[in-house]
Amino acid sequence: MAYAGSVRLFPWKVSHLVDLTLLKLILQILLAVLGLLTIMLVLLHKGRGGGLSDMFGGGVTSSASASGVAERNLNRLTVTIAVAWGMCAVGLGIIEKIL
Repeated sequence: MAYAGSVRLFPWKVSHLVDLTLLKLILQILLAVLGLLTIMLVLLHKGRGGGLSDMFGGGVTSSASASGVAERNLNRLTVTIAVAWGMCAVGLGIIEKIL
């Protein structure tokens, strides 16, 4: 239903295809959870030295350090979660434009 002065973005009625308010709520929750998970994963990384990690004890060597495979898997998981977070943010922007 178009009102005077409004511009239709799509020729079909979007609300018939998907309940956008429910999708928006799901994406907002997912964005918050993925954001917290990204922060947690970044904090789990081994400090490389010379930065804030040294200030908080990251410069101390430990015998229980992560192996190369575990560090690579942590890097992959962090990047995957961060990309999913970015996609959720873009999706929310698109939904806001439609609504």
